[in-house]
Amino acid sequence: MNAVIEAAFNRAGAVILTLLVLSGLGLASYIEIPKEAAPDVDIPVTYVSVSYEGISPEDSERLLVKPLEKHLRSVEGLDSMSSVASEGYGAVTLEFAAGEDIDLLIADVRQAVDEAKPDLPAEADDPKVTEVSLSLFPILTAALYGPVSEREMVTAARDIKDKLEALPGVLEVEIGGDREEVLEILLDASAIEAYGLDPSAVIRLVSGNNQLVTAGAIDDGGGRLLVKVPGVIESVDDLVNMPISARDGTSITFGDVAVVRRAFRQAEGWSRVNGEPAVVLDVRKRVGANIIKVVELARAVIDEEAPKIGEGVKVSYLFDDSKDVRNLLSDLGNNVAAAVIIVMVVVLAALGLRNATLVGLAIPGSFFIGISILNLMGVTMNIVVLFSLILVAGMLVDGVIVTTEYADRRIAMGSSRREAYRLGAQRMSWPIISSTITTLMVFLPLLVWPGIVGQFMKYLPITVISVLSASLFMALIFIPVLGGFIGKSRMPKGMVSASAPRSYRWVLKQAIRFPIITMMTVIGIIVASFIGYGSAGLGVAFFPDIEPDQAQVQVLARGDLSAKERDALVVSAEAAILPVEGVADFYARSFRPGSGGNQSPRDSVGTIRTVFTDWNERDPAATLMERMRELIGGLAGADFSITKQAQGPGGALPIRVEVLGDDMDEIAAATDAIVERMSDVGGFVDVADSRPLPGLEWTLVTDREAASRHGVSISGLGTMIKLLTRGVRISDFRPDDSEDELDVVMRFMGDQRNLDRLRELRVPAADGSYVPLSVFATLQPREKGGDIERKDGTRYMYINSDVA
Repeated sequence: MNAVIEAAFNRAGAVILTLLVLSGLGLASYIEIPKEAAPDVDIPVTYVSVSYEGISPEDSERLLVKPLEKHLRSVEGLDSMSSVASEGYGAVTLEFAAGEDIDLLIADVRQAVDEAKPDLPAEADDPKVTEVSLSLFPILTAALYGPVSEREMVTAARDIKDKLEALPGVLEVEIGGDREEVLEILLDASAIEAYGLDPSAVIRLVSGNNQLVTAGAIDDGGGRLLVKVPGVIESVDDLVNMPISARDGTSITFGDVAVVRRAFRQAEGWSRVNGEPAVVLDVRKRVGANIIKVVELARAVIDEEAPKIGEGVKVSYLFDDSKDVRNLLSDLGNNVAAAVIIVMVVVLAALGLRNATLVGLAIPGSFFIGISILNLMGVTMNIVVLFSLILVAGMLVDGVIVTTEYADRRIAMGSSRREAYRLGAQRMSWPIISSTITTLMVFLPLLVWPGIVGQFMKYLPITVISVLSASLFMALIFIPVLGGFIGKSRMPKGMVSASAPRSYRWVLKQAIRFPIITMMTVIGIIVASFIGYGSAGLGVAFFPDIEPDQAQVQVLARGDLSAKERDALVVSAEAAILPVEGVADFYARSFRPGSGGNQSPRDSVGTIRTVFTDWNERDPAATLMERMRELIGGLAGADFSITKQAQGPGGALPIRVEVLGDDMDEIAAATDAIVERMSDVGGFVDVADSRPLPGLEWTLVTDREAASRHGVSISGLGTMIKLLTRGVRISDFRPDDSEDELDVVMRFMGDQRNLDRLRELRVPAADGSYVPLSVFATLQPREKGGDIERKDGTRYMYINSDVA
């Protein structure tokens, strides 16, 4: 090391030029390095889902989930597999060991899904394979709300979505509250029966008359003639005027038996912001894109386009991930500035202005070199890196202070300025290197921290090692060489008080004189610290409890409520808490029970997210939440729970019990017994389980022999039931004003879709007549079943709980 230091002093000009170049590169890296909230961590979780509209949970398990499980369980590296069979879809979640090649795993999963496709029902949608990634979470959530129609708001949101996705750095934009548009054929049940029409035949007719016909061309040697056969439905009028039957020389069209219109699919719930109808834009950025720039561009587009929607339309930003990054960047700058000032003041008092300047240069110099290293390694400026830079700020000047202090001593002994700093760097090189390596050793084990948390936190040791290594070069090479030019040439007398060294020497002599007592004292202090912390009962938490920025109100209700009834409960709670001061925005959603996400209770029918104003402009969040509890406490028809925003990774409740078995009734009984036992024992709070909610479903029990005698097929009966419920997709339609195809859906008119109509339903027979449903089938009420959850191929239910 002495030779390296000697060579540096012999080439002082080149060393100083190198320092300037590295500092410039570091400054440029700091400006250009991608800035994002969370690091891009590979989460070894893959989600496979397949939709089949109208399918029951039992059939979903048998026809969707089990075939997928059969092929997916053979994927190499699979750690665990969980599935859920629900109404209308089935899904399988695959978890792999951390550290696996996620791209290779996704390819294996897609191959297994392709092999499973032949085993799935032909009517089911194609399975979707979704990778779980932190980089795919929204960085900006903007709500558009105001007194305009749903169609106007959705149309404007789609236009804004297209403009946002054209921005550099934006991966995709998802619209919340955007219902799918369809071309709806509302049949009059009485009219089709009067005309003797079979809905199944009508469906086949529409499908067969809405096809692109590529007729080709005729070439007879004398010329070439292109033949065109228009066969695609191009407008609503084309469908209204389409003949579906003929009688006595007169054509019967859709206009005679149905209403044809463009409409949105039936809503399962609604969204509102601050009490007004809203749509929400979730903006996701590309991996490595600068979150601050992306958010600035996105907000500029939204702010420019929102006023064009209509008078009174407003924008609220419910979530902005760039705020945390901006705050941490500000904290980093403040900490660096504060560290430089404090160090310079202390060193100025002890060693003088020139030494204080040298020590002060070590902090930004180390930062710039360290950030250059991070940029070369492809590391982004994320929250973990920023936190690490703030953490390491106080560790960068120790070596420089030691070197400059020893150089001052050599100057006081008569050495020249250049010689003193050279000897200081050479004499103190190994103590400084040893001290730095000792510090780095504390962080090295974090590099091999296993699991997802380890991948997340590995940026802390990488950052600390990079910056501390840079500080080592600053202490032994750059600052000593610079000190040879601008350091003190002589040591002023009386600059440092002798009392501090004298008291330190006395303590040191006593410690050396009584080594056993010294060691026992140190060990006693360490043991006492552990005992004292344990006795305090503070416990262990993965993430500290901090003041939240948001809270969420869960609206809980049981029973077979309609979408409007569920929304009415959410509206009542929303109206009650709107007057609470200190809340910037209220984002309310109503939805079907069980569709609110994994963190929502089974009986949740809606949520109200409250976004608080800045913490220094409002009362504490606990006070605001208590006010909201008081306001909604007296509302009837539902239960309400208010929880604050979860901070940091994790968030799962500390207790989880899983009950596995083959029979759902036996599993439910065992789960019920465990819940009762937990209640008797006490100490458990916020207990939630996955038992099905009480409800009623109607089962159509068919006498197949009677149906056959009357010429009724099960497929024909199924078509009539679908027309009475969700409708039948019969074709597609691409209007000029839409970039996407619209499904053509046939169903009965709204006033003909009810339970009474189901009881009175008449089904077409093979001879063209209509047979009453009651002749061959009975409608029986039964207890409604819930979602079926499976773990590694076995059914199970779970119980989650917190502790008091």
